[in-house]
Amino acid sequence: MSNSVSAMAAPWITIIGIGEDGVTGLGDRAKQAIATAPVVFGGARHLELAASLIKGECQVWQSPFERSVEAIVARRGSPVVVLASGDPFLYGVGATLARRVDPSEIRTIPAPSAFSLAASRLGWALQDVTTVSLHGRPLDLVRPHLQPGARVLALTSDGSGPRALAELLTESGLGQSRIVVLEALGGARERISRQVAADFALEDIHSLNLCAIEVIGAACARVLPLACGRDDALFEHDGQITKREVRALTLSALAPRRGELLWDIGAGSGSVSIEWMLSDPAMRAIAIEASPERAARIGRNAASFGVPGLLVVEGQAPGALRDLPEPDAIFIGGGGSEPGVMGTAIAALPPGGRLVANAVTTEMEAVLLAHHARLGGSLIRVDVARASPVGTMTGWRPAMPVTQWSWTRT
Repeated sequence: MSNSVSAMAAPWITIIGIGEDGVTGLGDRAKQAIATAPVVFGGARHLELAASLIKGECQVWQSPFERSVEAIVARRGSPVVVLASGDPFLYGVGATLARRVDPSEIRTIPAPSAFSLAASRLGWALQDVTTVSLHGRPLDLVRPHLQPGARVLALTSDGSGPRALAELLTESGLGQSRIVVLEALGGARERISRQVAADFALEDIHSLNLCAIEVIGAACARVLPLACGRDDALFEHDGQITKREVRALTLSALAPRRGELLWDIGAGSGSVSIEWMLSDPAMRAIAIEASPERAARIGRNAASFGVPGLLVVEGQAPGALRDLPEPDAIFIGGGGSEPGVMGTAIAALPPGGRLVANAVTTEMEAVLLAHHARLGGSLIRVDVARASPVGTMTGWRPAMPVTQWSWTRT
């Protein structure tokens, strides 16, 4: 036996997924673990479902939840049973505990997740469906997934969630989308109801519910394109926005990689940081903006694009950059010619970190030329012209040229 295997601790935590059918749906191994456990942790509903089996101490989840996690960790080496909904490693307590306890010390007996149960009721192939948890999370997170023809399974927080989803769909021009509300799946109170978003009329919805959405969009629907360089008109802005063609080149130069953090300095409308976050659900970004009005606008744009996790820092760089977490990439779209901004940004990057800075003024261009001469990197100039009416004919109207410097710290 290898040293790594022999050194593994025996499991002392047993995480058991339990459904709305309670102990009826549990296997013998799960039942025995609950019956012999000195202590059982879980939500009040979980403990009630398993009450007929529990002989040890019951511990209801505390608020904040971290207090219960600490109580479990403090019992290390002594048998503990944790009850969870469905699959504990799908938006569940399993992943939370695995961050504090080595997985070799955890034994898991999962039950079908709400997503699996919903797919089985509808006959949907789960691998072809987008799943998203809106439980305790902003409803706006569903927006990027609302693509015409898409099927989405969305777990909500409570009985008001399905109606709120229907209203969001309707406001986005997707009111003809079909919503199936699946309540208390697997239990005696299971109910499945079919609605059209614009005509949603379901009442008295069980707090445990999941919505299956078949997205149908009208021609005027607000659908977020999957490619970067999204239409400027989708953003709320006052003209201070990196235009779509330059934005597409900027995102390409920033080269986002899963889970990375971007500093968007002089964020304006927040378009670059928003598109950065849209590239993958794990992306993170901080938008730094000196104008209070623009900072508020960035927050609204982030919500309407389904990336409410975008952090907005209201303040002037370089002072506003102090104490921010280390970035993987930095974009400077405004204020880069101010003293100290470029130097602070460059110093903040770790090895392999990327910096992209755009200039439309001669002052900022001079700054970029100087840094390129000193540090190298890539320097390009972007000229875009748009066709527009000239009397009864059409001509080209050039936009302000943009100089872009890209650099990677070695």
